[in-house]
Amino acid sequence: MKMRTLGSQGPDISVVGFGAWEAGGKGWGPNPPDEQTIKAMQTAIDNGSNWIDTAEVYGSGRSEELVGEALKGRDDVLIFTKVGPEPAGSGFDKAGVRAAAEASLKRLDRDTIDLYQLHWPDPSIEVEETWTAMAQLVDDGLVKHIGVSNYDADQIARCEKIRHVDSLQPPFSMLLRKGRFDLFPFCKENGTGTISYGPLGYGLLTGTITKDTEFGEDDWRGGGHGMRGYDWLFVPGKLERNLAIVDRLKPVAERLGIKLSQLALAWVFHQEGGTAAIAGSRSPEHVAENSGAGDVDLDAGTLAEIEEILESD
Repeated sequence: MKMRTLGSQGPDISVVGFGAWEAGGKGWGPNPPDEQTIKAMQTAIDNGSNWIDTAEVYGSGRSEELVGEALKGRDDVLIFTKVGPEPAGSGFDKAGVRAAAEASLKRLDRDTIDLYQLHWPDPSIEVEETWTAMAQLVDDGLVKHIGVSNYDADQIARCEKIRHVDSLQPPFSMLLRKGRFDLFPFCKENGTGTISYGPLGYGLLTGTITKDTEFGEDDWRGGGHGMRGYDWLFVPGKLERNLAIVDRLKPVAERLGIKLSQLALAWVFHQEGGTAAIAGSRSPEHVAENSGAGDVDLDAGTLAEIEEILESD
């Protein structure tokens, strides 16, 4: 598994990490037994990933508990988690940020959080107030590094005046690129690492979804949960476009002798300013496949071919 340094001051991380959004929560169809989810996390680690990303809002804390169970005795594996704005999360005022970190540490059964992130912007509270609270957590030894998710360059710059922003977690994939190619070079220049979520297009870039795929009522990809990813990728019109792109990408993966999912993940960390990709699954078999992307090299010719496909719609 390839390794990269997260930004200019962060830890060395694998280019593919495990995303625990699906763990212990709703929205992805029926939940498998916890033992299977834990096995999926451990499979990622056994196959070279050295970090797991979670959040307080995933499964109302259950995701963090499962991460803690999966990593008992594995202090060498990094844990990244997040605090969310109210009402979904603990809140972005000073008291809320600290309470969230302390609660996450308890659920994770850890003394420190390796990377603590703001989950999404809260327009009701000044960025500076929240980031000052995050910086205090570093000073007090509760967390080692701090980052943001779903923030823009201006918001990152405002945080930077208080303490360095170690990472940005943006939505980014072959099917969702708009606005990111300006943001990634900014992060590179600023010394801020990027760990992209949704790199597999929430299943579209695995090649297993067709126009006839039906999602259950408990799966947000059917459009019934108000998730932004539905509007980005699955809404009628965009879905057909995305499936056409997937069809054109399949021969590229086949020629390289890799899975389409591995091509999609490798493409993310081959972009300028792209540090790593978050790949989540509750299937140990799929996790092992995703981990294989960490050994994939894409040459300039292949990247240009992919770009032509992505620009052709």
